Amino acid sequence: MQHTLVAVFDNRTDAQNAMNELMSSNFSRENVRLSTSDTSGAAGTTDVRTTTDTDEGIGSSIKHFFSDLFGSDDSTSASRYETAVSGGRHVLTLTADSLPEVERAADIVERYGPTDIDEHSDRSGSMAGAGMTGAMAGSSGLQQSSSMSAQSASQGANLQGTRQRTDSLQRDTAAMGSTSSTASIPVVEEQLRVGKREVQRGGVRIFSRVIETPVNESIGLREEHVNVERHRVDQPINPNDATAFKEQTIEMRETAEEAVVQKTARVVEEVTVGKQVSERQQQVKDTVRHTEVEVERLGATGNMRDDDSYYRSHFTSNYGSTGASYDDYAPAYSYGSSMRGDSRYADRKWDDVENDLRTDWESRNAGGPSTWEKMKAAVRRGWDRMTDDDDDNYYRSHYTSTYGSVGGSYDDYAPAYSYGSQMRSDSRYANRQWDDVENDLRTDWETRNAGRTGSTWENMKAAVRRGWDRMTDNDDDYYRSHYTSNYSSLGGSYEDYAPAYSYGSQMRSDSRYANRPWDDVESDLRSDWETRYPGSTWERMKAAVRRGWDRMTDDNSSSRTY
Repeated sequence: MQHTLVAVFDNRTDAQNAMNELMSSNFSRENVRLSTSDTSGAAGTTDVRTTTDTDEGIGSSIKHFFSDLFGSDDSTSASRYETAVSGGRHVLTLTADSLPEVERAADIVERYGPTDIDEHSDRSGSMAGAGMTGAMAGSSGLQQSSSMSAQSASQGANLQGTRQRTDSLQRDTAAMGSTSSTASIPVVEEQLRVGKREVQRGGVRIFSRVIETPVNESIGLREEHVNVERHRVDQPINPNDATAFKEQTIEMRETAEEAVVQKTARVVEEVTVGKQVSERQQQVKDTVRHTEVEVERLGATGNMRDDDSYYRSHFTSNYGSTGASYDDYAPAYSYGSSMRGDSRYADRKWDDVENDLRTDWESRNAGGPSTWEKMKAAVRRGWDRMTDDDDDNYYRSHYTSTYGSVGGSYDDYAPAYSYGSQMRSDSRYANRQWDDVENDLRTDWETRNAGRTGSTWENMKAAVRRGWDRMTDNDDDYYRSHYTSNYSSLGGSYEDYAPAYSYGSQMRSDSRYANRPWDDVESDLRSDWETRYPGSTWERMKAAVRRGWDRMTDDNSSSRTY
């Protein structure tokens, strides 16, 4: 079965380069053709030209060629390609005996930017655009692909397959259809089972052999020797000695000692072979995989837009000057909000879970540019966004009871609630009572909202006051909770650390540090702190200062969303 790849190019050079690479990739010249239509002649005439003299035309005409290729049942696809070529485009075709070969050719051709015929057709014949598309005709009708397709034909029959590709990672998704009320994503987990088996680890073999060793010993031996001596004697014999002329014999024997060797065998040592059994613990380290399904609750469309605005505002304030894009940090915001809703971290504070979140984040983004130190603030913002929903409910409740019958919407008053909480944290009003600062707040509010219908001080005063009181009520509990978690075991009292919390919140509102992230200002804050409090070390108070700083960052964010 033959398969045909068709690609249309705006630029002849790109088409020629694609053709050259196909031939250099072991595709036969006889199976590769490049055709163009010359519309410079008389109206209604079409001159088909090819790259060599051997290709005198793909068919008797462009129309017949594409009709043969797509089949008579798919005149729409044939018409699109005829229009493209008649409009001065260049058509590259390749015929192969197998679909994998066409797929390989498609990979090569796609690099040279073929034209998207479907897109041009949808624009009423306008041939502007990029990319290449294929069409698939079958019993279900014409289907289109937004990327280049490998098209197959059998002797001019209808195309039987379409291939779609994308340069980004593809994920399997399941959409709930109209005929089904449920959809499922399987959660897959690997389990590690550790067993044991007996293996040969060597052993001991003993054997004996006879070794002769020379031995030298000394022993004393006694020998006897008989000496015969003759002495000359001249004396008369005794007449009474009757034995004088009697025969007699005297015999004396010699003796000698000789060495006698006797060997005796004795057991002097035993070599015993046995087994000693012992057990040891071995730590087995490996990795197992599992899939996690994260459930993100989706609110109304308006709430989703609010979240996006909320995070974009934080991005602009903290990362906008770095040259990065919001999309680089969006996964971190989303990760923080999803982890805040995870059952593993329910009702736990940030400081208690930060190490776990860091480990999990680094395992998900190992080797990438999204380091924890770079993304930590964005993750924290996502986490706090879920936590800060209490503030929104708090203000909405006040709106309903105070303004609900007046008309308008909560969004009309949200800036006033935010303004009150922001001003309560402003260094100009630190430790001052509402009655002392009301006139100043009124003047500032009217300056900011001059000309805004309905935003008069009298209309908004109660909302501003509620925002002011919200900060007053929560700050002490907020900081005392942090003190209990971080310092109570070290000794001292909350009052020892209260200046550090206050200093952090005050500096966050200082104009010198507006819209600057913590890492950029830490050195300056440390120098200023050590100057103000020479007896209180920065390392001891740093966490409290940072908590005051973050408190303002968390609360001021809502003021930037309107």
